[in-house]
This record gives sequence, structure tokens and C-alpha cells, in this order.
Amino acid sequence: MTALNDFISAHEPLLRLGCFAGMLIAMAAAEALWPRRPDTGRAQRWPRNAALVVVDTLAVRAVAWALPAFLPGAAAVLAAENGWGLLPMLGVGDWAAFWITLILFDLAIYAQHVAVHHIPVLWRLHRVHHSDLAIDTTTGVRFHPLEILLSIAIKVGLVLALGAPAAAVVVFEVVLNATSLFNHANLRLPLGLDAVLRRVLVTPDMHRVHHSIHRDETDSNFGFNLSVWDRLFGTYRAQPRDGHDAMAIGVGNYRDPQKLRLTDLLVQPFRKL
Repeated sequence: MTALNDFISAHEPLLRLGCFAGMLIAMAAAEALWPRRPDTGRAQRWPRNAALVVVDTLAVRAVAWALPAFLPGAAAVLAAENGWGLLPMLGVGDWAAFWITLILFDLAIYAQHVAVHHIPVLWRLHRVHHSDLAIDTTTGVRFHPLEILLSIAIKVGLVLALGAPAAAVVVFEVVLNATSLFNHANLRLPLGLDAVLRRVLVTPDMHRVHHSIHRDETDSNFGFNLSVWDRLFGTYRAQPRDGHDAMAIGVGNYRDPQKLRLTDLLVQPFRKL
């Protein structure tokens, strides 16, 4: 495990970028071949979502430049060097710590997702993600930079509290990015395959319900990786009431595409609506 930690820590940027780019290309191609819904307005939406990713990346890099341990992987290395965290304190073995980290991080992301829906000031940030008027793989990277920074801060806090191994932290980050691209994809899966997959994983049809314009459906299916959390905590919704083909996507007060440009998305949390 020490060798794996060292390898992953040394190659973290390349691993994350390579997996992200590969998954994005794969999902974009799959959407073109097997779309679940009609054209999603890619020509207008994709440049805006991509521009938001650029802003997010610059914001994270700026904070990480000022605070090097701000990134979860770097925080894991710092915790290991100093023997911090609950897992080392309890003497948990390397591989057990690896799997415990993956599971607890997934639960934490579920809990964070529930919180940003139900705490008004955090919903202002998160509704940038939900104000996309269609849903496809690029929606999976459409987040306000302040929400990205908040999410990283939560993960760093969890890393330091647990003493999570760097390998598990980086693997989780890679998997989270990949599954976000997958479960937001405008991808038609065979119904039988979807039924089998969603017993364990969040599928595109399962997560699409979460982007419904109906708030009771928006406040369901919060999971990103494992579907068990929604079933366990009573937030699972199998299908949208209007059906996948007819359902409206987005937030009721943000339906004008001309008011969803990059500058609008960045200031959206500070508006009253």
C-alpha cells in the first residue's frame, strides 16, 4: 500500500486529467450514438459549461497555490506524515483503511448533496448546477466555483479527521468525477441493464429524476456513486412523474437561455430568485 500511495500521489494530476478526459470523450460519444432524449442544445450549453469548468479550475489552483494542503490528496500526504486521523489512531490496516475511506467519502458526498438542497444559502450555490435546461455529461461538471471550493474543504476536513490514505483519496476523486460524467449523461441504457446497475450504482435514468423541475423530484436521488444511500435514507425515486421523454429539466425561475451565460451563472447565487 505504501508503494501504491507513493505512485498515486506522484502521478495524481496526470491520473485525474487522463481519466476525466477519457470518460468525457467516451460519454459524449455514447450520447451521440444512443441518446435518451432529443437534442440537448449542445451548441449553446457546452461552451458555457466548459467555461465554468475553466473558472472552477482557476479558482481551485489559486487557493491551492496559497494553501498547498487544501487539495484532498495533499492533505492525505500531510496527515500520513504526521500520523493524524482516526484510522491510524485505531490501528486500522492499510487495505481496510482504503475501503473504509471510499465508503465513508461516498456517504459524505451524499450527505453534502442533501445539505446543499435544504440549506437556503447553499442551495443558491447549487442551483447553478440545476439551472441547466437539459442534462448531459457536461452537466456533471457544471458547478459554481464557490460550491467546488466548499466541497474540497469538506473533503479535506474528512481526510484529516480520518487520516485517509492518499491512494484511496485520489481513487475516490477519480471515481467521483467519472461517475458524475456517467450519471448525468444523456444516455439510453437498456431497461434491464439499468435495473441491474441501479441496484448498486447511480444510473443516468436514476439521476435524471434529480434534475426534474418538480422540487419534490429534485429533492430525491442524491447519490453520485452508490445508490444504496438513497434507498437507505428514503430519498429514492424510481421514475419521474412526467416520464423521461416529457419531463422538464431545470429550475423554475431560470428558464431563459439568454440569462444563463457564464457571467449570469457566476452571479446567480447572489440574486434573490
